[in-house]
Amino acid sequence: MWKIIVYLVLAYLCGAIPFGYIIAKVFKHVDIRTIGSGNTGATNVYRSISKPLGVLTLILDVIKGFLPVCLVSFFFPDYQWMVISVAFVTIIGHTFTVFLSLKGGKGVATACGAFLAINPLAVLICFLGFVIVLAIFKYVSFASIVAALMLPISLYVLGALPEIVVFSGLISLLVIVRHISNIKRLLNGTENKIFGTKTTK
Repeated sequence: MWKIIVYLVLAYLCGAIPFGYIIAKVFKHVDIRTIGSGNTGATNVYRSISKPLGVLTLILDVIKGFLPVCLVSFFFPDYQWMVISVAFVTIIGHTFTVFLSLKGGKGVATACGAFLAINPLAVLICFLGFVIVLAIFKYVSFASIVAALMLPISLYVLGALPEIVVFSGLISLLVIVRHISNIKRLLNGTENKIFGTKTTK
């Protein structure tokens, strides 16, 4: 039992590593929380600090979601509930990081990494949806919300276990809730597009 508890704690701490904050501090000596949207995620780093550093943040946030779930699938192959638990605490670690007073990112990249270890094909489908929506509308937030909504649907169509589908639905809901401010800006016509421009009402 103690091994499970330790693994869950380590998974949370892995997810809680604020790569966006660290990268902005190390490379530009700024607190990413004080510029742009104030979010520690890859989009704010990309838009406010540096495009290459934003991509680096994205990659690292995906990896920190992927590794704990991939490893638990290896060490506990017969315990699906353990895989779900690790994926959950890793994503929660990112969104509510203990290293930044429980204020983290919106969970999209880390959730992508976690589900990439669970069902790569479903993530590929969601990624294609994300790219298409982003290419058409130019809003990362809107594309992220659409991809989140696609996740449980994709898993269900692909025949994933019911508990995985339900779990993905809860994570999708979390991602949408974390985008409430973006949704308000989209409706008000003040949301930034990927290249920094705003829409008009």
